[in-house]
Amino acid sequence: MIVTLQAGATLKEITGVIRLLESFGASPSISRDCGCTLVTAATSRLPIDAAQVRALPAVKDVHEDVHPFKRVSRDYHPENTVVEVKGARFGDGSFPVIAGPCAVESEAQIHDCARAVAAAGATVLRGGAFKPRSSPYAFQGLGEEGLRFMADAGRANRLATVSEVMSISQIEAVARYIDILQIGARNMQNFDLLREVGRVDKPVMLKRGPSAKIEELLLAAEYIHDAGTPRVILCERGIRTFETATRNTLDISLVPVVKELSHLPIVIDPAHASGKREYVPALTLAALAVGADGAMVEVHPVPAKALSDGRQSLHYGEFEKLMADVRRFAALRSVQPA
Repeated sequence: MIVTLQAGATLKEITGVIRLLESFGASPSISRDCGCTLVTAATSRLPIDAAQVRALPAVKDVHEDVHPFKRVSRDYHPENTVVEVKGARFGDGSFPVIAGPCAVESEAQIHDCARAVAAAGATVLRGGAFKPRSSPYAFQGLGEEGLRFMADAGRANRLATVSEVMSISQIEAVARYIDILQIGARNMQNFDLLREVGRVDKPVMLKRGPSAKIEELLLAAEYIHDAGTPRVILCERGIRTFETATRNTLDISLVPVVKELSHLPIVIDPAHASGKREYVPALTLAALAVGADGAMVEVHPVPAKALSDGRQSLHYGEFEKLMADVRRFAALRSVQPA
């Protein structure tokens, strides 16, 4: 249940709402939106009597549960959430681009890549230090050494950084070096992991699972938000369908659907969606056109020699052209890329 109080509600009136909700076994939380105070009861031991709540002084509206998710719903927070990380702003109408290699392969490689993507206009550096691979014999990443290389490269080029956390045991190390903690598609419903990253004072990027419904993605975000981190960035990276022409199928319709249901920003990962670099520019511009809050693009100095996902990685010249197109198309959306 979400209770909206009138603008100017007194502390006594707000406290009265909280105490009534607590009498039903709820643990209410308070937020502010559009000048009004919102009191949310995500769960309760007993059914909450909405008529009693409506009868309280200064109560403007009572929203009973419409969705299984609460805190990430627009009913709870009508205005867009803006997640800002070192100048990159997700959710304010701009289009920040996250770029970098699939995996950190060496100190020289990540520094070279960071310089190139920063010069082209990216604002966030991506790179995997812990790599979830289908084969146990594939390159698994450099671990903490890779995180340190990433952090140094980000600082040197004034870029925020994002890297994946695969397990609870990795959270401390990743959070020590990296600005945005990424939950990969395979872990979207690893609820213990979601709770633990939610307790860290860092933004979280949550990727949609390959077979996950939109509701399941938002419920996964609810775990993170409920644990304490409201700064969640959703990421569509393609879903598994019968189609084999691309690695996955990019669900571009997810963007307007999520924006209707949730206040959280949503970015697109066209590299994992397509699996082929020649489709990445078109899908990035499609994300911009449909109202996405950014894109995450894989870039490598020599894609043919990449230790992972080289087929879907752009080389520097291709990325520079893409960023020029992003700036041109962003002007049509009446915004400038971050």
